[in-house]
Amino acid sequence: MDRDWAPGRLSVPSLSALAAFEAAARHGSFTRAAEELNLTQGAVSRQVAQLEAQLGVALFERVRKRVTPTPAGLAYAAEIRDGLSRLAAATVSAMAFRGAAGVLHLAILPTFGTRWLIPRLPRFIEAHPGVTINFATKLVPFDFAREPLDAAIHFGDPVWPGARLHRLMGEEIVPVAAPALVARLGFSAPADMLRAPLLQQSTRPRAWANWLEQQGLAPSRAVVGPRFEQFAMVSQAAVAGLGLAIVPRFLVEEELRAGSLVIPFDLPVTGSEGYYLVYPEARERLPAVVAFRDWLLRECGLA
Repeated sequence: MDRDWAPGRLSVPSLSALAAFEAAARHGSFTRAAEELNLTQGAVSRQVAQLEAQLGVALFERVRKRVTPTPAGLAYAAEIRDGLSRLAAATVSAMAFRGAAGVLHLAILPTFGTRWLIPRLPRFIEAHPGVTINFATKLVPFDFAREPLDAAIHFGDPVWPGARLHRLMGEEIVPVAAPALVARLGFSAPADMLRAPLLQQSTRPRAWANWLEQQGLAPSRAVVGPRFEQFAMVSQAAVAGLGLAIVPRFLVEEELRAGSLVIPFDLPVTGSEGYYLVYPEARERLPAVVAFRDWLLRECGLA
């Protein structure tokens, strides 16, 4: 028996062969794969042929000068592509341990990021000029093992398997509307607000219901109204007079100061959920994560 295939031991193909195969499968061409990898077409062809021989599976159908991935090739390419991406991300993360500088790949909630975090970032950059932050938008929790991300800012409960969480802050939810809408409809009691469209935020489906129930009102219209994915869109729809929005107070402070939005009835709802900094246990000593965590906790008055 070939000792490479002995029980308990799997012969893993070389990275160069896997990279050549993945590029060829993605382009459907050995020539274009060679151009991308700065190799000759013959070198790519040999790498793929060696890989097929090692696996004992045909990965391409070859018809004249064209190559098409077989079903096995398509499935293998998808897995290999994911693996190569994770290896690249792991390499970048490992390189970040060179001194205190590095790159932080951070997932943020879009409105929290633009309204609260980014205006404060100059202070972080001044204190840590060697750290570069790359941003991605994530509205719901995700699997760190399958995403090239080092940390995230999450809203919800402190539940995220395999990760460290630091509570940053809670929030007060308040109803807001354009002054002209309030004047036109003549709100004199919370129940009057039900005459206006209730703007919905898709990641907070119970926001209106919670507020109405706290005021002793039936939540029958709580989910009736135009729906938006982000608080920024909801608040701008309210500014435009499309209806009433129910939003965290700190995310619309600018509009409240400018007078483009008002709070018809300052009866906030608070809950147990909050904003958390989250990062996987494997990255808790990453210098960029440590620097950002310590700075963020200070910004929130927690350190």
